[in-house]
Amino acid sequence: MQVIDWDLAVTTGTRLVRPGPQVSREEARQAVTELRTLSREAEGHVREFTRIHTETAPQPATIVDRPGWIKANVDGFRVVLEPLTERMSSGANQPPAIVTAVGSRITGVEVGAVLAFLASRVLGQYELFLPPDPTGQAATGRLTLVAPNIVHAERELGVDPHDFRLWVCLHEETHRVQFTGVTWLREYVRSQMTEFLLASDLDLPTLLERLRNAADTVADVVRGGEGSLIDAIQSPGQKEILDRLTAVMTLVEGHGDYVMDAVGPAVVPTVGEIRAKFAQRREGGSRLDRTVRRLLGIDLKMKQYAEGSTFVRTVVDRVGMDGFNKIWTSPQTLPTSQEIANPSAWIDRVVNTPALPA
Repeated sequence: MQVIDWDLAVTTGTRLVRPGPQVSREEARQAVTELRTLSREAEGHVREFTRIHTETAPQPATIVDRPGWIKANVDGFRVVLEPLTERMSSGANQPPAIVTAVGSRITGVEVGAVLAFLASRVLGQYELFLPPDPTGQAATGRLTLVAPNIVHAERELGVDPHDFRLWVCLHEETHRVQFTGVTWLREYVRSQMTEFLLASDLDLPTLLERLRNAADTVADVVRGGEGSLIDAIQSPGQKEILDRLTAVMTLVEGHGDYVMDAVGPAVVPTVGEIRAKFAQRREGGSRLDRTVRRLLGIDLKMKQYAEGSTFVRTVVDRVGMDGFNKIWTSPQTLPTSQEIANPSAWIDRVVNTPALPA
């Protein structure tokens, strides 16, 4: 059973996405070359500062345009949703083929529209979930930078292009270091996402109720209210799993922001100007833009940056980088959402508690 028409999602997204900034062929070539070089440079800075090391050889970032980012994310979605698709395909009460076909096309258009919105805003990301390589081997993660969006942002902000590109690379390379240096972290996030998906209630009455909740959420947000579609469609069983996922993603995003700002002053001369202008940009946008961001939970992501960065800064200030790095020992040493808001509780539980004898 195909829940989403993925080809239609790619086609829709690439058709709807806004064109990137006007650049000459030479300007585009220079931007791509510099971003690849700076990603390697940033990785060295990040590893030295965080003291997270890995046997994985450094790799340059993959540079894409907006349609390329859409295609990459559709590939990732297919991998993430595979357990749910398999479960639905093996179910006893299969809907008629025409219902499945129509439904998959509708969701394909919806996914494509969302990706088109995001594709003009994302500067970069560490892709955790990739299709197997041509030999059938499971693929590792990949750092992707969206060159047109980085160029657009640096022009819009009026900042030094070289400094801004390195600053962006510092944040994104922190994610590569996290997920390659902490060997269990990628599998932990994957297992939590799979558990979240499989906790869905898939019977028709429940799905209809969720859709009604989603419609009410859209109407409320347009009127200026709070809430997101994610909150509206999840089941009670998923809330606990989402809480764990939110905590770990708040940690990795906050750690990325903390490292970016901590390393920045030594290697990015204009980091103060960049940070101030970028923070203002994150909060801006038209009313429509802000409404869509709330619906998609993007405002929550912005809050994660701030809360996670505050948590990391507080812990490092109190127990040093080596004390903070105990956070990467195992899933049990990750902070809960409550500990993100109360770093002292995490320090007492993990750092100040003597380890049990083996």
